Amino acid sequence: MKRSILIHPDPRLKKICPPVEAVTPDIGQLAEDMLATMYDAPGIGLAAPQVGAMHRLLVMDCVKDPEVAPRPMVLINPSVTWASEDLAVYDEGCLSIPDQYAEVTRPAKVRVEWTGLDGKQQEEEFAGLWATCVQHEIDHLNGKLFIDYLGPLKRQMITRKMEKLKREMARNG
Repeated sequence: MKRSILIHPDPRLKKICPPVEAVTPDIGQLAEDMLATMYDAPGIGLAAPQVGAMHRLLVMDCVKDPEVAPRPMVLINPSVTWASEDLAVYDEGCLSIPDQYAEVTRPAKVRVEWTGLDGKQQEEEFAGLWATCVQHEIDHLNGKLFIDYLGPLKRQMITRKMEKLKREMARNG
């Protein structure tokens, strides 16, 4: 089931999410709903707080090539255990901040540990777009948005645009 994506500014997007205590059917359903929502948006990543669920859970699929099979991933309680000194700059966007993009510098490679939907611990090293995406989504779980990496002027400008968008959406109901 598709869920509504919260639009910045929303206080839930600035909160630190508590860990998922147990992989329950509800968590499985949330992950399934989040993947459906992400693909529909369309996006490459989505964190639980973006759909108003305050859990340390994210989904992502950075396969953009239509010739390559999709690779939907569900990461529960993810944490970065290693980050490269090499940095990469990517023009990031966010489903909670529609149509706004800005260059963000992050480690080019990261190793992440998480719990899968099967309850088992997993670990993988991500590079390129996957590395950018997983770091962006983990930031969401910590109440941080990509615009928090920008200067105050640019951040205020984007926030004002989002406030205006939310007013328009409310009017058009």
